[in-house]
Amino acid sequence: MNIASVIVDVPAKQTDRTFDYLIPVKWQDIIKPGTRVIVPFGPRKIQGFVTDIKSQSDIEKLKEIVEPMDLVPVLNQELLELGHWLTENTLSFKLSAFQAMLPAALKAKYEKKIKLVAGIGIESLPEELQPFFKKGNSITWEDALLNGIVSALKKEVTNGHLEVVYEVIERVKKKKVKFVMPLLSHDEIKGVLAQLSSRAGKQKDLLIYFLENRSPIELTKLVSDHLMTKSAIKALVEKQVIVEIEKEVYRDPFMNREFSRTYPLSLTDTQKTAIQPILKDIKKKQHAVFLLYGVTGSGKTEIYLQSIQEVIEQGREAIVLVPEIALTPQMVNRFKGRFGELVAVLHSGLSAGEKYDEWRKIQAGEVSVVVGARSAIFAPFENLGIIIIDEEHETSYKQEEMPRYHARDVAIERAKNAKCPVVLGSATPSLESFARAQKGVYHLLTLPGRMNNQSLPPVEIIDMREELRGGNRSMFSRSLLEKLKVRIEKKEQTVLFLNKRGHSSFVMCRDCGYVMNCPNCDISLTYHRVSEQMKCHYCGHESYVPKNCPECSSEHIRYFGTGTQKVEDELGKVLPEAKVIRMDVDTTRRKGAHERLLNDFQEGKADILLGTQMIAKGLDFPNITLVGVLSADTMLHLPDFRSSEKTFQLLTQVSGRAGRHELPGEVVIQTYTPEHYSIELAGKQDYDLFYQREMMVRKIHRYPPFYFISLITVSHDQLMMVVSVTEKITKYVRSRLSNEAVILGPVASPIPRINNRYRYQCLIKYKREPDLTQTLKKVLDQYQKDVSGGLQVSVDVNPFILM
Repeated sequence: MNIASVIVDVPAKQTDRTFDYLIPVKWQDIIKPGTRVIVPFGPRKIQGFVTDIKSQSDIEKLKEIVEPMDLVPVLNQELLELGHWLTENTLSFKLSAFQAMLPAALKAKYEKKIKLVAGIGIESLPEELQPFFKKGNSITWEDALLNGIVSALKKEVTNGHLEVVYEVIERVKKKKVKFVMPLLSHDEIKGVLAQLSSRAGKQKDLLIYFLENRSPIELTKLVSDHLMTKSAIKALVEKQVIVEIEKEVYRDPFMNREFSRTYPLSLTDTQKTAIQPILKDIKKKQHAVFLLYGVTGSGKTEIYLQSIQEVIEQGREAIVLVPEIALTPQMVNRFKGRFGELVAVLHSGLSAGEKYDEWRKIQAGEVSVVVGARSAIFAPFENLGIIIIDEEHETSYKQEEMPRYHARDVAIERAKNAKCPVVLGSATPSLESFARAQKGVYHLLTLPGRMNNQSLPPVEIIDMREELRGGNRSMFSRSLLEKLKVRIEKKEQTVLFLNKRGHSSFVMCRDCGYVMNCPNCDISLTYHRVSEQMKCHYCGHESYVPKNCPECSSEHIRYFGTGTQKVEDELGKVLPEAKVIRMDVDTTRRKGAHERLLNDFQEGKADILLGTQMIAKGLDFPNITLVGVLSADTMLHLPDFRSSEKTFQLLTQVSGRAGRHELPGEVVIQTYTPEHYSIELAGKQDYDLFYQREMMVRKIHRYPPFYFISLITVSHDQLMMVVSVTEKITKYVRSRLSNEAVILGPVASPIPRINNRYRYQCLIKYKREPDLTQTLKKVLDQYQKDVSGGLQVSVDVNPFILM
């Protein structure tokens, strides 16, 4: 068994298969399936994943593996198999599937070097190049560019004296910390102490410390906490009384945080009824999918915690997924408070090194619970006992680039293999999940009331058209303003929710109607006031803010729409006494900013928390008694069949932030379409009626959950090319599928151009099409070979974004 099948780090159609390599004798004990290795591939050395070890190959002359990159496989057998499943189900490359499972720090980086060919001496090079190769037999590409010797080097490459090599470098270093420890025995230290002169006071202090403490101590702690000097430490190291050693430590993202221990709460009768079937399946080690449908504040988290407790007692492990924006410090506190050191946390707020170390704790079996966003579903556990997906309706569980997986599907596949339950929790389940629960595919568990028997807060829906007719041109309705004033007087807190970021949506001329668009994308630029710039949220293009209309030179060019910065300014005018904390993408960019702002709000340093979607979830503060939604309908008019569902879910979630404790809460929703059923029913928090209404609409228009959908998107910088390729693909798909399937297109995407690339799409709606996967694979095979022409064809099975 000395041949390895390797998937190489080249994401292309031609290389999406295994290549065989010989395992050198010295590496045979180390290289196992799931190990990363460095292999020669053409002229380069690149990273690869070993997927199998075998004893024979169809290829006669095999190249050897250069070296392993891991001592222990980074992917276990279960994750390797999951990678194959992912490739099939999302129509992605195997390489993309394996890379999605690892922290960014483990993805290879390549360094380009120019190296002397073996057997060639330095004297064979021209004199001007010789000094660069004196230190070693290679120089980096950066150095070559810096010294302006690229063309001279190129000549020598042609002459066969030099070669260009790519070396794989690890992205992340393990963190090492210096420790100090005694080298001598207790009595020997006493002897040294007796011989020291009276002037060596600091050395004496150090020796007295080590007479009482034998264990290694961090060098920095020795200096800062015990007031030792570096010169005294150095002197004793030179005398070989003590020694400095480097030890590897984990980076701790929660280093300065204390987590107060919490204990299981006694469950209400409805919670007991809901948790029973979950516990039964954990004990029996059998797989089932549960939909835990409970209103906001009904105590779903306690059910999660007690189910995990049962899993840990069995010696098994748990994965808890929460949406990225709900990964608030509060969520982390709940799990760390209950399970302490047994919890690892994975989310985008951590540095690459911190994520890597959290991942290594999981791999080493030092933790039993992972709390994280979407990619935490690939945590390298060996013995899963439960997978929980909180706020299961959240669209952020769907990955938008290869592999385009949905965390819920991956969770169910992993749980099947591990024979353990999956719990999907939500106050507003996705229509697909609720329909499956109604059909009995999932088991439905309900929590109809709040924990403290508090009633849900009353919701007032305000028609902003009436406000305008009544002469109120402000972005705050009279009622909301009144209620804000009352809260400030009573020293209670308010959450104001706005469904977007930036200061204003767009800039428009009131005289000629000109709107400032992005030159690379067919979409308007967004005004950002802090930087006084117009920005494109798709390609990143930035531009100046015009004083006059570029079309008609009119001065009546104004900002339209409302952004968080603009609301903050307006609040300053109408409620100058109010302290406001603003939370959006711009204010939470810096590490730890999210947590700091929420802590300030919890400590009562502000009256109003103003924010975008990131404040809609997971917040649980006792003093919030008012929630205001400033623009309920921004999502309603997007070209997306899920827009009503997303609006309903978001409004229900935001409303759930009010009155969660002793103080009663109120909700005000401002809208220009109060008659729309998603807004009306969100006001009543009536999910069941919303479900019935929305299902009728979906059935008529043949959308999920009645039909599955797949989206083919074609893009290129030539419009005619895009149109003709999309037409060919649509024709081919039509010929291969049954008459039951509905094929829409070819048609321009809702955003027809991004980054100077035109975009066309074809949407397929179907119930049962056994040939569909094969058909889509054929389409991809055909067009992915021709990447050189700049044509891109992507397929998204069950897409969440149709833009």
